[in-house]
Amino acid sequence: MQKMLQQKYDRLRHIIAESASAVIAFSGGVDSTFLLRVCVDLLGKNALAVTARSETFPDRELQEAVSLARLLGAEHLIIDSMELEVPGFKDNPPNRCFLCKTELFSKLNQIAIDRDISWVFDGSNGDDVGDFRPGRKAASELGVRSPLEETGLGKEEIRTLSKMLDLPTWDKPSFACLSSRFPYHTKITREDLRQIEAAEGFLWKSGMREFRVRHHDTMARIELGKKELALLWEDNLREKIIVHFKSLGYKYVALDLEGYRTGSMNETLTTEQLRVK
Repeated sequence: MQKMLQQKYDRLRHIIAESASAVIAFSGGVDSTFLLRVCVDLLGKNALAVTARSETFPDRELQEAVSLARLLGAEHLIIDSMELEVPGFKDNPPNRCFLCKTELFSKLNQIAIDRDISWVFDGSNGDDVGDFRPGRKAASELGVRSPLEETGLGKEEIRTLSKMLDLPTWDKPSFACLSSRFPYHTKITREDLRQIEAAEGFLWKSGMREFRVRHHDTMARIELGKKELALLWEDNLREKIIVHFKSLGYKYVALDLEGYRTGSMNETLTTEQLRVK
């Protein structure tokens, strides 16, 4: 292992070991799975994984989180998150993630208090510092710690360490909640969330892994990774996608020529809006 990476990893283990106990916000993604693994290794039964079940979190991801927690031998609690009931959330403002994370972290803090657990951890990493992440403000205000960020571990370093630890998530594509598929200030509804989940679920079942379905009212704008773009032209998949998406209620199915990229909806924000994190 590279010396600098080893130092960051050792620092992470030190932070977690001295924490004594922790609630880990666990989504089953690359970062939170790696964090949970280290917490379980060092804290054992004093590590509690908590996953929020909500309409913005696909059932596919929830079931994977359950399987991963079981694989890691972690105590796992599933709670209900009610983002759509949070005032202002459905209006989809640029600080939507702040509203969502405030609701989530408040619940995790209460669990920590009820169980006499020292800390609440989330999986934010070192790369998130320079990104537009309103949810980080909620974490800061509510005293949630981000050990991966504290040690400066970035996404690729976490993937490297995850592979060394034989975690199946080491090469898992990044995931963001389904609310991120809506242009800002577009109303988020339960019906549209189900439509998006069904559309992305079809792409997943078709063998695609790196993609987003951006929701523009009656149009679905599909972002695909390079491998997925090649798959599009095999076995009449393009035609199958069109037929399935239209059966879900979309009138138009468009391919974004810029391809897959995280946070593409942030491209519509002004410099001033991006400063508000």
